[in-house]
This record gives sequence, C-alpha cells and structure tokens, in this order.
Amino acid sequence: MQVAIHLGAHCTDDDRLLKTLLQNKGVLAKDGISVPGPGRYRDSVKKTLAKLRGAPASPDTQDMLLESILDNETTERLVLANEDFICVHGRIFENHILYDKSGYKTNWLRNLLPDAEFEFFLGIRNPATFIPAAFKHPKQKQKDFSYFLNNADVTDILWSDVLVSIQEANPGCPVTVWCNEDTPLIWPEVIGEVSGFENYGALQGGYNVLSSIMSDVGMRRLHTYLGTHPPQTEIQRRRIVTAFLDKFALAEEIEEELDVPGWTEELVVELTDIYEEDIFDIQKMPGVKFISL
Repeated sequence: MQVAIHLGAHCTDDDRLLKTLLQNKGVLAKDGISVPGPGRYRDSVKKTLAKLRGAPASPDTQDMLLESILDNETTERLVLANEDFICVHGRIFENHILYDKSGYKTNWLRNLLPDAEFEFFLGIRNPATFIPAAFKHPKQKQKDFSYFLNNADVTDILWSDVLVSIQEANPGCPVTVWCNEDTPLIWPEVIGEVSGFENYGALQGGYNVLSSIMSDVGMRRLHTYLGTHPPQTEIQRRRIVTAFLDKFALAEEIEEELDVPGWTEELVVELTDIYEEDIFDIQKMPGVKFISL
C-alpha cells in the first residue's frame, strides 16, 4: 500500500488540500485511493506515535490503526494530512531551527506502517511572510516574538534543510514540494500529485485556492472562457488563469501585512532573496520533486 503524507507546512494550507480531496472522495475511492476525514485518524495517529516513539508498529497495531482509518480493504493508496504531524505552531522554531523535529517525526510516521511505500508532501512559503503568519496564528499562544523564534537567525532559515532532514531519516521516500505563492496556478497538479489520481483535471475543486483571491465576477468569467476555449495543455491553462488573476485579483487577499517587531524593508528583501536561492537549490535536490510554474 502507498501512503501519502501531507505535512503542511503551517500557514500554507489551512486544510484546504484535504477538503479538496474530500470533495472527490467517491471518485478517488473507485480508483483505490482512500481519503479519510481528519477525525478518523489525527487523534489515533497522535496516540499511536506517542506510544511507539519511533518503534515499528507490530502487525496487530497496524491492523488496529488501519481498521480505525479505512472504510474498506481495497485501498491501494492512503492520503493523510495534518500540519501538526511534525509539531504544533508554537514549536516551529524549537531549538532555534526550522522544524527541528522534521527528520525523526516523519520517520515515526513511516514506522506506523513499516511495509508501506511512503511519500511526503510539503508546501513551503517565503520566510518573510511565513514567520509573521506563524507568529500571529490563533493557535500560536506565545506573545513574545523573540521567544517564538527561540533565538533562530531568520537569515539562516532554509527549507532545503528541512528536506534534507526528512530524506536522511527516510531513505528512499520521495518528497514532493511546491511554493505556497504558486498554489493558485498549480493547485490542480498539487491535488493530482498528493492523491496519485492521474486524471487530476477531472477532479472537483481545482480552483478552490484561486477563488479565495479572485473576485466572483472574475471567477465566473474565467469559467466561461475555459468552457468556450478549453486549454490544450497545463501551461496554456496556467497562462489563462494568470491573465484573469492579473485583472480580477482581490488586493486585500494577496497583499501581506508584515508588522513584525524590529523588521525592516531591507530584511524582508534579504529574506526573499534567500528564499529564491533556496528554491533553486531545492529544484536540484535528488529525490525531490518540485512542482513549479
């Protein structure tokens, strides 16, 4: 059995990916792909992880876990998602390192079903917007910004380090990555990669992200245009979407407010430059699939 784990990151998804896949639960099930609701597994996975602490689950434990999660025995691919699989919001910078637990926590997840084929999926985000969003998130209770960062050097934060940790702890497990900033344009492909459903263009919800940043008028006109001018390729579809987004984007939804103690415009530019260089490095990493524009 294949197991696809969507790890987040925090402040990139808000369970939108899981909700989109649940829209297509019936269609995916016919193809052997199970997408259980979060209530079916998040608590049981958390308790089992705490009990095993990285030890491979016994056959009996695996059977009990799968029985609580799955509706049938014909599952070929299981999709699980939880931005807290690695840690909660308040521990993102534990030990002054971005997702310091990413290596062993993903290995713990893998050992829940030691004989399954695991894949990990991660949406990343520019630290210049990720850090403020994570700090201000309602689930993050720490009010002191410096304490939240835990002495982390923000100019030393690299998503590639997180990926290296995951890979070193899980040899042979594919990792798929995309930029949160690109999701309005690449969302259908993200859905396809995580679900493993080849005909992802036929799934519902391919414009769920786009509709959150585009006006209703723009969305109606886009759907009308796509209906009368069906794109022949994914690249062509993205170009059409980009054109409509340029005209109908909701400014209040795409503009980021970076009100962070002590941060300057120069620092934001520096962090953005570091992020772009990091993306370039990630695209060259062996064993990592990067969904790009």
